[in-house]
Amino acid sequence: MTHFVPQSFPHGFDVERPALRPRTKGMTSIIDFGPDTFGWTTPDGLSSYLDCVAEYIDYAKIYAMNALLLPKGTVKQIIHRYRDHSVIPYAGGILFEYAVQREEIDGYIRHLRAIGMPLVEVSENYITLSDEERERHIDRLRQSGFNVIYEFGRKNPTEVFSLDILENIIRSNIDAGVEHTIIEQSEIDYVAAEDPDVLSQIIGSSWFDKIFIEANPYTFPKEHVGLLDKFGADVNLANIAADQALRLQGLRYGIGRAVNYAILDQA
Repeated sequence: MTHFVPQSFPHGFDVERPALRPRTKGMTSIIDFGPDTFGWTTPDGLSSYLDCVAEYIDYAKIYAMNALLLPKGTVKQIIHRYRDHSVIPYAGGILFEYAVQREEIDGYIRHLRAIGMPLVEVSENYITLSDEERERHIDRLRQSGFNVIYEFGRKNPTEVFSLDILENIIRSNIDAGVEHTIIEQSEIDYVAAEDPDVLSQIIGSSWFDKIFIEANPYTFPKEHVGLLDKFGADVNLANIAADQALRLQGLRYGIGRAVNYAILDQA
C-alpha cells in the first residue's frame, strides 16, 4: 500500500481560490439520489449546493431510474442546474439496461433528448453484452448525440475480474470515443477481499487516468480514505454521495481526522 500524499492546497489566505476545473485526474463523480438523506438534490436545493461545491465535482450520475421516477420537468431543471455550474450530468446504467431488456432503446433515446441529458452510462451490471453488441450500443448512442461513459463489472460478482479483459474493454472504449470507464464498486470490493494484488496492477496501468473507481457511499469515510491511500489522492472516484463531496475534497488535501490532518505535514 502506498503512503497517502495529499494534493496541494489550491490557495493561501490572501488570494482568490483558482479554478479547479477542467481536470484530467483527481476527478469526482457524485451520485444524485434525488430527495434523499444523502443530499436533498431537488432543483432549488441543488442550486445552493452547487454554489458551494461545484468546483469539486466533475460529473453527476442521476441514480438508477430517477430519470423516470421524478417528474420530467423536475429532471430537466436538475440537469440544467448541473450544466449551468459546469458539472456534467449523466443517466445511470440501470436505465440503459432496462431499455435494452425491454428493447426500447428508441424510447430511451427520445426521453434522454427530451430532458436534455448530455451523457449516458452503458453498463452490464445485470445484462450481458457481446463485444459487438456493446460497441453497437455505444456507437448508436454517440451517433444520437450523446457522450458515453461505460461501467465495467457486475453488481454481484462471483470471481475476480480479468485485467486483460478490463484493459481490452477500456482500449476499445477509448477508440470508440467513450470518455471514461468506471469500475463497479462491487468488483472493487470483491477483488480487494480475494486478490488485492490486482488493485496494485491497476495503479501502474497506462490507462489509469481513464478510469473511475466506484466507492461505497455507505462506508464513508473509511473506504474512501483506503482508496486514496491505495490509489493516490489524484484517483478519479465515482459514486460519491452529494453530502460527501466537500469532505472528500478535504480528504484529498489531507484535511480531517480520517487522514490524520496530513495537510499539516506539508512543508
